[in-house]
Amino acid sequence: MKLHDLRPNEGGGVKATKRLGRGIGSGQGKTSGKGHKGQNARSGGGVRPGFEGGQMPLFRRTPKRGFTNIFAKVYATVNIEDLNRFENDTVITPDLLFNEGIVKRGKAKDGIKILGDGELTAKLTVQAQKFSKTAAEKIEAAGGKVEVI
Repeated sequence: MKLHDLRPNEGGGVKATKRLGRGIGSGQGKTSGKGHKGQNARSGGGVRPGFEGGQMPLFRRTPKRGFTNIFAKVYATVNIEDLNRFENDTVITPDLLFNEGIVKRGKAKDGIKILGDGELTAKLTVQAQKFSKTAAEKIEAAGGKVEVI
C-alpha cells in the first residue's frame, strides 16, 4: 500500500480545508481569519510552543527529578512462550524474530533479550544478545540450545 492508495473509510468523509483569502463571501476573506495586525497576523508570527506570555512556563515551574543514562543499553524483550510458534530444531535469530513480527527493529537498538515468562514446548536453538537465567534454563530443559551473539 502506498500513500496515494489511502482512502477514507466507507461512510467517513474528508473535511475540506479552509480556503483563506478568497473574497468577502467566503467568510475567510481579507484578513483570512487573522484579525487586524498584531503578532499573530504577521507572516512567521506567533509564539513558540510552551510560551505563556512571559509568565514562567509550566515546564520550568515543575520540579525535575532523576536523570537519563545516555549509555544505557536498550534491548527488545521476547518471552519464551512467544517462541512456541516455531517448529522443532528451528534456529531462531534476531532477523527471524523481526521478519515474524515478534519484535520491531526500532525497539531492538542494542539487540534482543530473551525472558523466561511462560513454558517452552519446542526444541529450539535460540540466538540473541542476552538471556535471563530462567529463559536459558527453560530452553535447555526443552532440549534446545542457547547461543549468545
